[in-house]
Amino acid sequence: MTSASAFLLWCIAALLGTSALGIAASRSTVATRIIYCATLVISVVAFILALYFLVHAPNAASVSTLPLGLPWIGASFRLDALASFFILVVNLGSALASLYGLGYGRHEPTPHRILPFFPAFLAGMNLVVLADDAFTFLLSWEFMSLSSWALVMAHHHDQANRQAGYVYLVMASFGTFALLLAFGLMSGPDGSYGFEMIRSAQHTPFVTGLVLILMLLGAGSKAGLVPLHVWLPLAHPAAPSHVSALMSGVMTKVAVYGFIRVVFDLLGEPTWWSSVIVLLLGGATAVLGILHALMESDLKRLLAYSTIENIGIVFVSLGLALAFQANAMGWAAALALTAALFHILNHSLFKGLLFFGAGAVLTATGERNMENLGGLIRRMPFTSFAFLVGCVAISALPPLNGFASEWLIFQAILLSPDLPQWALKIMAPAIGGILALSAALVAACFVRAYGTAFLSRPRSVAAGQAQEVDRCSLAAMFIMAALCLLAGILPGLVIDGVSPVTEALLADRMPRQLDVAWLSIMPTGQSHSTYNGLLVFVFITGSASLAVLAIHRFASHALRRAPAWGCGFPDVNAAMQYTGGSFAQPIRRVFGTLAFRAREQVDMPPPGDIRPARLTVRMIDLVWEGIFAPIAGAVGFIADRLNRLQFLTIRRYLSLVFLSLVTLLLVLAIWS
Repeated sequence: MTSASAFLLWCIAALLGTSALGIAASRSTVATRIIYCATLVISVVAFILALYFLVHAPNAASVSTLPLGLPWIGASFRLDALASFFILVVNLGSALASLYGLGYGRHEPTPHRILPFFPAFLAGMNLVVLADDAFTFLLSWEFMSLSSWALVMAHHHDQANRQAGYVYLVMASFGTFALLLAFGLMSGPDGSYGFEMIRSAQHTPFVTGLVLILMLLGAGSKAGLVPLHVWLPLAHPAAPSHVSALMSGVMTKVAVYGFIRVVFDLLGEPTWWSSVIVLLLGGATAVLGILHALMESDLKRLLAYSTIENIGIVFVSLGLALAFQANAMGWAAALALTAALFHILNHSLFKGLLFFGAGAVLTATGERNMENLGGLIRRMPFTSFAFLVGCVAISALPPLNGFASEWLIFQAILLSPDLPQWALKIMAPAIGGILALSAALVAACFVRAYGTAFLSRPRSVAAGQAQEVDRCSLAAMFIMAALCLLAGILPGLVIDGVSPVTEALLADRMPRQLDVAWLSIMPTGQSHSTYNGLLVFVFITGSASLAVLAIHRFASHALRRAPAWGCGFPDVNAAMQYTGGSFAQPIRRVFGTLAFRAREQVDMPPPGDIRPARLTVRMIDLVWEGIFAPIAGAVGFIADRLNRLQFLTIRRYLSLVFLSLVTLLLVLAIWS
């Protein structure tokens, strides 16, 4: 199977060639169609190749080496079960984003700022997953970061977008620095940068723990782990919507891939306390991410914060897998890791669908603020239906795919009492309670989002005049909606499909699910807990159809139309509707004081005063204000002081050089 990785490298080379073509022809009238058609075809080919490799050669590894990179090792690339699964996720999202871009790109005012970097971004993500040595991995990681930064800065005339690009670049640089240190520690004094040599080396517990922390900083900053999430709700809304779908649904998963590759593959056997750190960060990320999403009125920022919540869910599952693996409970570790991989695939599907829907709304109305939308279910019925499917899937409601993966995660949590460490016995169920709370908050968040944006009456002229989007955009959304349904009603196919990954990393796997009767799924052979998505789908479809038939058969003669009840007010208008802020107010009052230091100020004029009453709500991001704002202030202060060095005289420059030389000589003398 040596040729599989070579074929994928040819696909990546084709993407880079398409990027070069985008530079040359980005101002052409047909450039949008050419570039997105090319990336669509290339991504489909890479997806089929990865799927074929995962199904037909699950235990094989395809290795290729190019005469690039470091002189003594070149650039190494490897396709194994783990890499093929993530190549599949990357190129599935890339193909659908390209299809969406065929329609969405026609409305882009500056295509020359997007078309050259879009194929490069896709190539960078593929290169990260295929990299088989530290130098190639870091180089590909930086290439992915810089190409996505260029896409975030596509609309740089907006001050908010420029700030988002700056914060993203700083956080990306910080993450790369952490990854550089992690690989340096694993390489050791011999400089063994190849993954195969790192994998076979013996690492001390101190090095293992330090590498874990550095990977949480490096990969976690790109994935959106709290408290390294601050760039994500700024950068994802700033990018074009199909790029936002890739950054949120795919690029964050590439970061998770980096964590899995190092912690589960290269470091060897974990320690039980490492799982404690991952569990705590995952639980905090899940609940804080969805609380922030509930407070947002910007639709794309809401989806970005929701990504943070889902990344927290994935890391909770990975933390459970580490805990079970450290205690030689391979079957339970396989369940937890399978749940994490399943949720990675699911999130790439329903989050891409939701960002596509948000992009369609933005194209049709020019609005991202939900308070200026409303009534779109009549003006954009197909987009409304697809967005509703995404909302149901992300809310983990059966029979869609979000429920299947989260159900597996809770099944893994139920096995935590078998762990011998009391810290894990107590912590894992507590984290399970946090996940249950976040699941309920997710449902509330997307009821609020869908109800405010698509139901009720239009709150603006733009919403009232919206028109349905093009067929390419709708096709991409409906394909993703169909995949959400298929993964939900046939989860056994996905579970069996990712089993080669768990076998490669843990030497264990879940029982074969397609052998279970009625296409049910059974997490472990020792468990009687089962779930059948297909039967649930049939039951819901049948009962809903019977209800509709009964209503139309027996109640249609009683149907009448009348104005909506206006609560006693003679003039009912859109301003009297329940808003997103109204929906979030009870949750804000329960959690806001602790999570955001929320403060409400009511200005109620006395009788006779014609001023309107006003409610002012102030909330702050504690992570930004407590960590990053002081750091930014300190950096600015030091930079202002060092700026004086640019205006020294020649005599002072020479004196500074002389003092620096003397200082270095003293340091060398003391060191020797």
